[in-house]
Amino acid sequence: MVTRILKIHPNDNVLVALQNLAKGETVIYDGNEYTLQDDIQAKHKFFMQDMNAGDHIIMYGVLVGKAQHFILKGGLMDTENTKHASDPYEFRPYHYEWHAPDVSKFEGRNFNGYIRSDGRVGTANYWLFIPTVFCENRNLDVIREALHNELGYAVTDKYKSYAHQLVEAYKNGEILEEADPGSIGMANPAANRVFKNVDGIKFLNHQGGCGGTRQDAAVLSKLLAAYADHPNVAGVTVLSLGCQNLQVKDFMDDLKHRSPNFDKPLFIFEQQQSQSEEQLVKEAIRKTFIGLTEINKIERQPAPLSKLVLGVKCGGSDGFSGISANPAVGYTSDLLVALGGTVLLAEFPELCGAEQQLIDRTKDETAARKFIQLMTAYNQAAENVGSGFFMNPSPGNIKDGLITDAIKSTGAAKKGGTSPVEDVLDYTEPATKPGLNLVCTPGNDVEATTGKAASGATLILFTTGLGTPTGNPVCPTIKVSTNNALTKRMGDIIDINCGPVIEGEKTIEQMGEDILEYCIKAASGEVIPKAVLLNQDDFIPWKRGVSL
Repeated sequence: MVTRILKIHPNDNVLVALQNLAKGETVIYDGNEYTLQDDIQAKHKFFMQDMNAGDHIIMYGVLVGKAQHFILKGGLMDTENTKHASDPYEFRPYHYEWHAPDVSKFEGRNFNGYIRSDGRVGTANYWLFIPTVFCENRNLDVIREALHNELGYAVTDKYKSYAHQLVEAYKNGEILEEADPGSIGMANPAANRVFKNVDGIKFLNHQGGCGGTRQDAAVLSKLLAAYADHPNVAGVTVLSLGCQNLQVKDFMDDLKHRSPNFDKPLFIFEQQQSQSEEQLVKEAIRKTFIGLTEINKIERQPAPLSKLVLGVKCGGSDGFSGISANPAVGYTSDLLVALGGTVLLAEFPELCGAEQQLIDRTKDETAARKFIQLMTAYNQAAENVGSGFFMNPSPGNIKDGLITDAIKSTGAAKKGGTSPVEDVLDYTEPATKPGLNLVCTPGNDVEATTGKAASGATLILFTTGLGTPTGNPVCPTIKVSTNNALTKRMGDIIDINCGPVIEGEKTIEQMGEDILEYCIKAASGEVIPKAVLLNQDDFIPWKRGVSL
């Protein structure tokens, strides 16, 4: 029989509806009856006891809110009767004991990746175009159109064909509302490539590099250097205007600091030193083409799973995120850590309420105190402008059951699994220690994925309950749905469905193993995630301002 309601943690005083429940209906959990005072939509919560104003609301075993007035047992949790609350946190000596999962099924397994000279292993082989300033975005767009179309990386031909058919219908006097050619399918960017071992040509268009503050330019320089140094990147073309705050020298200094033995093909062009725009673009295309012929000689080779660096992210989250997809990804994280791999958990505004658990799991006191300092300063900066972590949930999150930030955050933290925290990284800092690393980024989907890639993620697992097309230019992003309905409705952007967990058809552990199997195939180029097929190359640098 399908389970209709769920209690996530033994200490919780709310139950989660897994299906729509009707007002007046009596449901039974663990031998206790609950008569519902309201309609309870799937993903939402109702109270297990009468609640008085100020009473603590417990979910995932931690404080996630406080009751604002009297609420009857069986009443719906909503934004009127529940407000965000979370427990304070502090450093405590490390006594955490981790029980690693059984990894016998994966021991000795490899993936086929691109082995770099420094020993890191990429899951893709990309050429990267970097502008040091927004003034060069137009030139990047021109180069992208030329190279993508000619070398077989464009994915817009189907839409061009569709638009052409509409133009013809218009010229022929047809009724446009009836002129629909029907399904146009999904392009396969690998089908017509000139360079079979080059997985893509990527472009980091951005709005920075000049204006703003010098600190903004300095952070951007470190970010761009991190992307040039990324193990999924095999060669780089840099376009500079010349007079901007972010000088080429600054970028090169940051690159050499990050990678003293950097040996990838690197071409730099400065427009104010060129003869003309045409000469600049033609020379950048020519040199890059020559570089592409070189990196096309690199082939995939077997590498141990310990070489994988997995970023875990959630976006468009719903009330099932912390029940199905996030815990399943968390189990995948634990499997990879037990195999010697690296996992990156970021989105600091979405760790609110889970801080103490993470601090208690952090091996090194310096790292634990660094996490406390980063979290405290980040939240204080938000409060200084009239906001705070408590304002993180979006209207879509709230509509689908994530009433407070602590509910959203404690569910989001499940993606990191249960392993010890090995290190805490500030924005753009590289991950150097295997195991679970915490990375300071906003919760914003693209700013977070941008930061994860900067710290070295070679794959990103991105869970979603509402649906989001987010991807990353250099890090293949795998979409994991929390529920069957989303997978059915938006299957063109979803790679893995965790709906069977909600339906009781699979356990968290089974789903986590399935996800790792998919990751191995994606890392080997055997399957291509939907975000990659769509060229969903989202890139937003964080200026270290208040972004939740």
